[in-house]
Amino acid sequence: MAENNRAVLKLKEKFAASIIDVVEFRGEVTVTVNKDDIIAILSYLKQSLQYNLLTDVTAVDYLGKRADRFMVVYQLYSIPQKDRLRIKAPVAEADSRIQSATQVWKTANWLEREVYDLFGITFENHPDLRRILMTPDWEGHPLRKDYPLQGPGREPYKGRLS
Repeated sequence: MAENNRAVLKLKEKFAASIIDVVEFRGEVTVTVNKDDIIAILSYLKQSLQYNLLTDVTAVDYLGKRADRFMVVYQLYSIPQKDRLRIKAPVAEADSRIQSATQVWKTANWLEREVYDLFGITFENHPDLRRILMTPDWEGHPLRKDYPLQGPGREPYKGRLS
């Protein structure tokens, strides 16, 4: 049960105003939080609740389905507690910026660079935010749903995006 999860209970105590949603699906707990509080929440999870391993940072593009187009997703694991937790933060297209988690986990460095490269989400205060997969002169961000299927300089896909 997500409502009885140790991390959810503690987050609701300390960051009640920042929590947007809590969901459990197939035993996996996901907490959606306000992007402005992401560093405080991630730091608390690491320092106080022993979520000491950041296993992944990625993003989702909800083009045309939500007011906030992107969702930045953090996959966390507590080695001592053997417990997983997913934290999500909505990011608007008009202001596609979020604070860098490199100040909490150094391993966020390349993960955030990949999200920046492929989705165009800027991680503020990142120590070296530059492309990591595409060449430096590449135009656009290939994992955005409106990215042209045939590459830069081509017409964007106009069919149904699902």
